[in-house]
Amino acid sequence: MYGFVWRRCCNRNNYYQLLGQCQSTRRFSSLINNVVSDQNHLNNSVLVEGKNGSRMAILNRPSVLNALDTSMLVRLQKLYQSWEDNPDIGFVTLKGRGRAFCAGGDVVGFYRSISIGDLEAIKEFFWNINNLIYLINTYMKPHVALLNGITMGGGGGISIPGTFRVSTDKTVFATPEALIGYYPDAGASFYLSRLSGYLGEYLALTGDKLNGAEMIACGLATHYSLDAKLPLIEEQLGKLMTDDLSVVESSLEKYGDLVYPSSNSVLSRTETVDRCFSHDTVEEIIDSLEEEATKTNDPWCTATVKRLKEVSPLSLKVSLRSIREGRFQTLDQCLIREYRMTIKALSKQISTDFSEGVRSRLVDKDFAPKWDPPSLEKVSEDMVDQYFSRGSELELPTTNREAFT
Repeated sequence: MYGFVWRRCCNRNNYYQLLGQCQSTRRFSSLINNVVSDQNHLNNSVLVEGKNGSRMAILNRPSVLNALDTSMLVRLQKLYQSWEDNPDIGFVTLKGRGRAFCAGGDVVGFYRSISIGDLEAIKEFFWNINNLIYLINTYMKPHVALLNGITMGGGGGISIPGTFRVSTDKTVFATPEALIGYYPDAGASFYLSRLSGYLGEYLALTGDKLNGAEMIACGLATHYSLDAKLPLIEEQLGKLMTDDLSVVESSLEKYGDLVYPSSNSVLSRTETVDRCFSHDTVEEIIDSLEEEATKTNDPWCTATVKRLKEVSPLSLKVSLRSIREGRFQTLDQCLIREYRMTIKALSKQISTDFSEGVRSRLVDKDFAPKWDPPSLEKVSEDMVDQYFSRGSELELPTTNREAFT
């Protein structure tokens, strides 16, 4: 069975289609104190419920599956810092309103910013989300994320690095960024690379989804509960007056459910996934899957090959290398590297695949992207290397807050 464990060092089938339907260097402390012009939007997009000894932040953009924008990230950082400093608050809970926890960043918004040449807005967003992820990862109080509904991309980024993650029978998790000519970011190269075997490579390259049972089985979630029991969990948490991890954990376990992945889950294909996705290159991975399909007549292998051949060839190679590097890096190192990669990807320094992927899936919706380069053999090693070279640098408060190892 897949699974992984993290240790704290501090003291204390088209998801993008569904989403479509429904700065210059600056320091962490100054960013979270910036004045946001649209105060009403800022306050309404992140709601707060005060409990006896805790606080709950609610992502409140249900019409866009709680997709994150910069103002939400700034507000969350301010709230989390104030709660961490408040001795009367023992722990923090994060959830989303509606049918999603969080669908990640507003990729159509990024597309529009790129179209008008506003790279600073993009830098601002990614600076803030990476600092929020690091804040949650190093938080000095227990953090509970209720992953009920769609949890994609940055939605995983602002939840998985925290203390507790509760998945449900409504949870749909994915890192489908490669499908739009991008790569899994928001710390994904850290947490995907720490899944057992080569499940992380599989999820990053294919963008396949996991349900709540699969999340708890592979370790991405720490607890599982039926959607119908969430009100009971929230009520129980609201009564707590504690900052004790074990007390919060016991409350989550009280309404937990025992569940196992179905027989057709990718987790039942451990040997095949590891055998095929352990190869050094994307080409070898695809060859291995095709060979497996020929030997076994397994439709899963055929479908996986088909999916990979629809993805941006450049994104496949960049995503694979990112996961492999992340396996030997700390979270802060992953976030810093991913930030460099993001600015290069979205500024069109190397390829226009991100803009083309968003156009084809979310804007024009013709689902016929023209990838550049169009094939794996035309993706040069130099192109991939450029994503991992020095560039725009992210600053994290690593001297004051020590991340997971």
